[in-house]
Amino acid sequence: MINFFNLSLRLNGFPIKEAQKKYQEIGLLSGSDFETYLNLKKKEIVDFHLKHNSYYLSFVGNKNCTNWNEIPIMTKKEFQRPLNVRLTENYTVKNVYVNKTSGSSGDPFIFAKDKFCHALTWANIIHRFGWFGLDFNTSLQARFYGIPLDFIGHTKERIKDLLSHRYRFTIFNLSDSILEQIVKKFHSKRFDYINGYTSSIVLFAKFLKKKNIILKTICPTLKCCVVTSEMLFDEDKKLLEQQFGVPVINEYGASELDLIAFQNTNDEWQVNSETLFVEIVDENDQVLPYGKEGRVVITSLYNKAHPFIRYDIGDTGILDEKSTLQKPILKKLIGRTNDVAILPSGKKSPGLTFYYVTKSIIEDDGNVKEFIIKQTKIDTFDIEYVSEIELTQNQIKKIENAISTYLENGLIFTFTRKEKLERSKSGKLKQFVSLVNPS
Repeated sequence: MINFFNLSLRLNGFPIKEAQKKYQEIGLLSGSDFETYLNLKKKEIVDFHLKHNSYYLSFVGNKNCTNWNEIPIMTKKEFQRPLNVRLTENYTVKNVYVNKTSGSSGDPFIFAKDKFCHALTWANIIHRFGWFGLDFNTSLQARFYGIPLDFIGHTKERIKDLLSHRYRFTIFNLSDSILEQIVKKFHSKRFDYINGYTSSIVLFAKFLKKKNIILKTICPTLKCCVVTSEMLFDEDKKLLEQQFGVPVINEYGASELDLIAFQNTNDEWQVNSETLFVEIVDENDQVLPYGKEGRVVITSLYNKAHPFIRYDIGDTGILDEKSTLQKPILKKLIGRTNDVAILPSGKKSPGLTFYYVTKSIIEDDGNVKEFIIKQTKIDTFDIEYVSEIELTQNQIKKIENAISTYLENGLIFTFTRKEKLERSKSGKLKQFVSLVNPS
């Protein structure tokens, strides 16, 4: 059998065989050997970019790079300039992998990876998915992702889907009639797994619940569901597992880096330590011990085309106390650092707190399919929702009371019922957004 997925990578210049060999070698290291490897790779990537990347050299300035903790932290604003300014010498847009971040953090930028680094990314993804018996060359994926609407972009994605053994359900319209068609596809196709954006897959699961359908009963080949790119709440995970009848796996990644963490077979969110080095730092850029909440800072150990060294990805999280250098465990991903609501009292609260509190009430009876929260003024929040029937005054009062209990009194809420919610071009749903300028 021809392995079309691996073949497509090779035809595009990505040395997947060599990358998989290297990845396996890293996986065989243990204990002090792994620590030696990690320290060597950290030093190598810093030295390489200081020597060959004039942009990174100017960014570092006269900082002491022999002490890892003194290496300055990069943020997305450092990348808001032309790519050719940031590329390492001997790398051009013609000999690297170039892509654009989704902009879900509000700061999109174009980035590059050398081809070996990008092949290593795929070696890592292939390995992690293999934990659950999935093979990119043979396992059929039911894909819940956005797709470009222009002819060329749309055609390219469809060809990639064909080569990658996946069937894509576009997610810009998930009305009941469309969801009914999706159910029919699960009847007729032997899907091995579901992969896609959390909010769209949750919406599908709610439809199945309403129709009293367990997906595994109509698609017995289904092994698991992998959700990505958006927050997965515990209640939603239970709903997915109940309605799909298969394990639900939580993925955390960033297109400019790699797969960052992937739920393993022991239900731990295992961090990628093979190609990345993940740290949690405080507001003063000091590294925090395991178990403490802080900013997620990541170093790409293999990207020679473009520096991502101590890069603040814009997320807040906690590494579990039982983490080791070789097997870090992500205990919790709290959300984007810029998704913060600043309240009239001066209190700062993660925007997802509003979403979480509202969610616990708004979805009790299954009427509301999905919703988002927008902070339009310091004391005013607009909740946009899609539902079969309009929220009652009693439900609205419950939400207001709950938020007063968890956050503070005196906040104003407007509730707007919509036919569908606005998504980004990629199809992601941003659950909380603040339109207030944090002065």
